[in-house]
Amino acid sequence: MDIRLSQCFIAVDDHDKAIAFYRDVLGLEVRNDVGFEGMRWVTVGAPSQPDVNIVLEPPLADPNASPADKQAMAEMMAKGQLRGVIFATDDCDATFSRIDAAGGEVLQEPMDQPYGVRDCAFRDPSGNLVRFTQPLAK
Repeated sequence: MDIRLSQCFIAVDDHDKAIAFYRDVLGLEVRNDVGFEGMRWVTVGAPSQPDVNIVLEPPLADPNASPADKQAMAEMMAKGQLRGVIFATDDCDATFSRIDAAGGEVLQEPMDQPYGVRDCAFRDPSGNLVRFTQPLAK
């Protein structure tokens, strides 16, 4: 049996800002941008991984959600407690410099971790954790 990652989801509260970050800063390609039942779904991905998609979805993709549920989701998003994504990179320091120069919100500068990677972290425009990891040389 062959199981592979196909899609993951990141909640965003402003698709245009999210596209500017994921496409213009990170270099991902926009693969789909459609409206559906009053919502907007945008799919992005790395050109080197055509079979892996990141869906930038509304924070509460349920048109029947109660005002209390919408408020709870907005509060969790504001705290950065929803989703995160970790990207692999072949140069953590260069990736950090590029995103930092573009105004990315830095959470952690590049550092070597005891579990064998060098990594750094940012928040995307919606507050989601976005990490970049590079294996340490052995």
